[in-house]
Amino acid sequence: MPVRIIGDTKIDFIGKRRIAFVVSALLVLLGIFAAVMVAGGKGNLGIQFLGGTQVEGFFADPVAISDLRSALATGGFPDAEIVELRGRGQPNFFLVRLKSETAGDAQAAEAVLGVIQQFFPDNTFTMDSVHEVGPAVGESLKRDALRAIVISLFGILLYIAVRFDIRFGFAATLATFHDVLVVLGFAYLMRMEISILVVSALLTIAGYSLTDTVVVYDRIRENLRKYHRKGDFMPAVNRSINEVLSRTIMTSVTTGIVVLVLYLVGGPVLRDFATVLLMGIVVGTYSSWFVASPVYIEWENRRPKRFRA
Repeated sequence: MPVRIIGDTKIDFIGKRRIAFVVSALLVLLGIFAAVMVAGGKGNLGIQFLGGTQVEGFFADPVAISDLRSALATGGFPDAEIVELRGRGQPNFFLVRLKSETAGDAQAAEAVLGVIQQFFPDNTFTMDSVHEVGPAVGESLKRDALRAIVISLFGILLYIAVRFDIRFGFAATLATFHDVLVVLGFAYLMRMEISILVVSALLTIAGYSLTDTVVVYDRIRENLRKYHRKGDFMPAVNRSINEVLSRTIMTSVTTGIVVLVLYLVGGPVLRDFATVLLMGIVVGTYSSWFVASPVYIEWENRRPKRFRA
C-alpha cells in the first residue's frame, strides 16, 4: 500500500478549473511581460548576459555602502551596482558590478580598485575575485539560454506525446511553459538578477514540473481504463488527482526542505538559485493540479466524441 500522509480526499480540482485559469492567465501575462523586458535588456540581467565587470572583495575596517557608492560615482562609475555580501567568511565584503559601456575590459577592475584606494587610503581593500564578460559573449549567452528553454519545452512535448498521446503532450507542455513564465514573472517583480544560475533553475523547474505531471497522467490513464462509461470522464480525472495527492505533497515538501537548506547555508551565490527553485516547487505543484489536467479536460470537452476508452 502506498504511504499516505492524508486520508482519501474528494477535492473537486476540476470544478475549480475556471478560477484557476483566470489566476494562471494573469500570472502568465506577468511572465510574458517579464520575458519581453528581459529579452529587451531592460530587466536586471547579470553580467553574463549584458557583459560587464564584477569585482568582489572586502575591507579591513567597516565601510558604509553609501560611502562606497559615492566614492565610485565620483571616481567615474555612477552606474556601479554595489551589494554587501554576508556569510562569505569575511566582514565588510562587497560586490561591485559594472554594466556600463566602459565595463567588460581588462582595465575596469584595476580602475575600480584604484578609485577605492584613492578614497579609502587608510582602509585596505582585498580583491577576492574578478569576473569580466564582453558584450558579444553576453549576447551569445542570452541567445543560448533562450534556445535552451525552447528546446526543453519542445522535448517535453515530444516525450509526453510518445509516452501518452499528443493531447497529454500539449497539456504538459502548456503547464511547463506556465510554470517557467510565472516564476520568471515573480523573479522580475523581486528585481532578482537574471543570471546563468537563474536560467539553470528555470530549466530545473521545467523538469520538476514534468515529473509531477507524468505521475498524475499515469494515474489518469489507469482510471480511464477502469471508468470508461460516458459521463465518468471528469470524475475519473478528479479521482486520479486525489489518489496521488499524498505523493505530490510528500514530494514537494521533501524537495522544498532540501532547497530551503540550500537557501539558508548556500550563501549569496546560490540564494537566487534556491529562491527560484522554491517558487518553482510551489508553482509546479499548483500547475499539476489546476493546469495540466484541466487543460486536458478542456481539450477532451471540445472533441466531437468527448471520451474514448
